[in-house]
Amino acid sequence: MFVLAAVALVPLAWLIGEATEHGAEHTGPGVGGFLNASFGNAPELIIALFAIGDGLPEVVRGSLAGSVISNLLLVFGVTQVVGPAKRIDRRSLLVQLGLVGVAVVLFVPPAVLGYTGSPEGHAAVVVSVPIAVVLLVLYLAVTGRNLRRQSRLERAEASAQAWSLPFALGVLAVATVVTAFVSEILVHSIKGFATAIGASQFFIAAVIVAIVGNAAEHGGAIVIARAGKMKLASEIAISSSAQVALLVTPAVAILSLFFMHALPLTFRWEELTAMAGAVVLAAATVWPGTTRKWQGWLLIAGYAVVVGAFLAAGNR
Repeated sequence: MFVLAAVALVPLAWLIGEATEHGAEHTGPGVGGFLNASFGNAPELIIALFAIGDGLPEVVRGSLAGSVISNLLLVFGVTQVVGPAKRIDRRSLLVQLGLVGVAVVLFVPPAVLGYTGSPEGHAAVVVSVPIAVVLLVLYLAVTGRNLRRQSRLERAEASAQAWSLPFALGVLAVATVVTAFVSEILVHSIKGFATAIGASQFFIAAVIVAIVGNAAEHGGAIVIARAGKMKLASEIAISSSAQVALLVTPAVAILSLFFMHALPLTFRWEELTAMAGAVVLAAATVWPGTTRKWQGWLLIAGYAVVVGAFLAAGNR
């Protein structure tokens, strides 16, 4: 069931990528990347809530951290490898990377409580809630300003072959609903899959679930990069990472208060270190303002190191 659910997400990823590309004809790459990240991250939110209901907090935190890391290293890296060398919006990307960096710093206090006490303890939950609120307010304020700037700068006439904006948004919505349904099957089969392959649930969540749960952004960014639209592809990869760190993660923490067991943001040091390293490495490749294939391979190599570390770490 786990493998079938993962395979089923592939055509859905292609469809979301196509709809986003057509929608971006009307909105510009900055807003288009935001739309793709928003629709693509909806399944990530649903996966997390199902996992909380199943009493799998380690899986939730692992998948969220893994999503941030895989978007910054794997997806951004692959888009540079498969796409041409082109200019990208350095200012927009660095702002979003800065947001992810702030989120990693704010995750430190509950993480410390998780190591000095119970990772699921009441004190960690109490500390996590105001941090989640701060992250949500910060994300909405900065992203709203960034989108207004990009909307003014990038809006252009759509080509004759482009879908209408309402149709593109409708396709995105339908594909996201179906993706959420498949994601539910994915969550309920995690335990059996982990047992079958002999891997820890943490590794399954941080690597496999993170990649599969974000298949929409992953596939969409790669398809768009192959079409030569590097600004849009880079916006999808980086904005998706920022959205997971500053919107999906705090939203999950707040919504978990309505479940039997709330979810504190007590990430493991392996997760925090990997997220911080991913931010630094991605920022280094964004700084020149141009995509390069060797930079893409560097990011992919960094992700391979993270995967090896997570495999060795095992469960908490």
